[in-house]
Amino acid sequence: MSALAEIPNALAPHSGPVWLRVGRLFSGRDATVLRDAHLVYDDTRILHAGLAAPSADYLRTGQRAPDHHLPEHIALPGLIDAHTHLFIEGGEENPEKRADTLKLPAAELHAKASARLARLVALGVVAVREAGDKAGVGLALQARWRSAARGVMPYVDAPGAAINHQGRYGSFMARPTEEQGSPEATVAERIAAGAHRIKLIATGIINFEKGMVTAKPQMPAPELTQFAEAARSRGKQTMVHCSGNDGVANCIAARVDTIEHGYFIDDNQLAQLRDLDLAWVPTFAPVQYQVDHAAALGWSDLIRDNLRRILDGHARSLARAAQLGVRLVAGSDAGSHGVAHGWGFLRELELMQQAGLSAMQVLHSATGASAARLGYAENFGTLTVGVKPRFLLTEHDVIASVENLRRPKAVIFDGSVHLGGDDPAVPGL
Repeated sequence: MSALAEIPNALAPHSGPVWLRVGRLFSGRDATVLRDAHLVYDDTRILHAGLAAPSADYLRTGQRAPDHHLPEHIALPGLIDAHTHLFIEGGEENPEKRADTLKLPAAELHAKASARLARLVALGVVAVREAGDKAGVGLALQARWRSAARGVMPYVDAPGAAINHQGRYGSFMARPTEEQGSPEATVAERIAAGAHRIKLIATGIINFEKGMVTAKPQMPAPELTQFAEAARSRGKQTMVHCSGNDGVANCIAARVDTIEHGYFIDDNQLAQLRDLDLAWVPTFAPVQYQVDHAAALGWSDLIRDNLRRILDGHARSLARAAQLGVRLVAGSDAGSHGVAHGWGFLRELELMQQAGLSAMQVLHSATGASAARLGYAENFGTLTVGVKPRFLLTEHDVIASVENLRRPKAVIFDGSVHLGGDDPAVPGL
């Protein structure tokens, strides 16, 4: 990383556009890489990206050569974590302390979420899609992003409180639709509160002792359809917590936009996702944490074996989804037990590669695939002309292994440059 460490200020476009020539450029539009490519950017957008040298129109007056030639380095878009819960710190492993956190006043939850959000840019995470909180933390951070005085922070996209049924799973992050009385009224209320999308909780969670989803889905297909149509009529997407074959079938029938988690999805359902262009956010990290820390969590051998079987099946489904051409989007479920914001996302990407995807497929799921399908309010996630200049530079081969995302890198974020990251051993806030 020495080459970048010596020139961080020169990477910032303070005096006009910066012209880089890099050994490899991963645009994020698909899983391909350009070699010996040129990249020009200012503090608001990418001006040029490609194999050809840039036009003088995009350069500083009289400039004839790149500002920096970095033949050993890779440029790639900043990462997008498409499933997070900012109001709670997943890095806090003590269950009692996690439970106490949920009882904090909204103002304190917001302050802690702001602190953990601030560390993400240095790790390379330039955007997060919130997955629901009833305290309004995500909505407040989304509003701050859109303010003139936001400072350096990742883009935040939030649904506000998720939507569940009274007495069913999700009460820690959701408010029941019974409060409004109908899907249409519930969607209208969330949008009026500032939601950029609608988060639904269609099922419960996995019963680890049984090794399956045992509870009936919360929301049948006709009800999910009402929610999806109400959201679509107002220009909003639906993201749906769902696991279990029956729940996945209901989501497909309702034509929701994204299925979050999707454990126990089958090959026929994956083909339907592809044909309908429904995105899948598989979230390996929370279940993997349960396996990796089974002894400390007090899980029996039976439960540990169930968890391993579930993860093996999920990995097979992910590999099959890639073969079929399903639109895959990376999200960590950060905030879940053991899944810290930022570092948990890097772990999620590693687990996706371990499941059988190539590093380039994983990187695509964390950049351009997310940006192309999820309807963000700003243009980022690729290294293409016109998008926001939020990208990574590294001399470590992330194209071969996403584990190298943990290694030192430079993060160019609009007009600022950040080197390295924070210490994963630091306790969560």
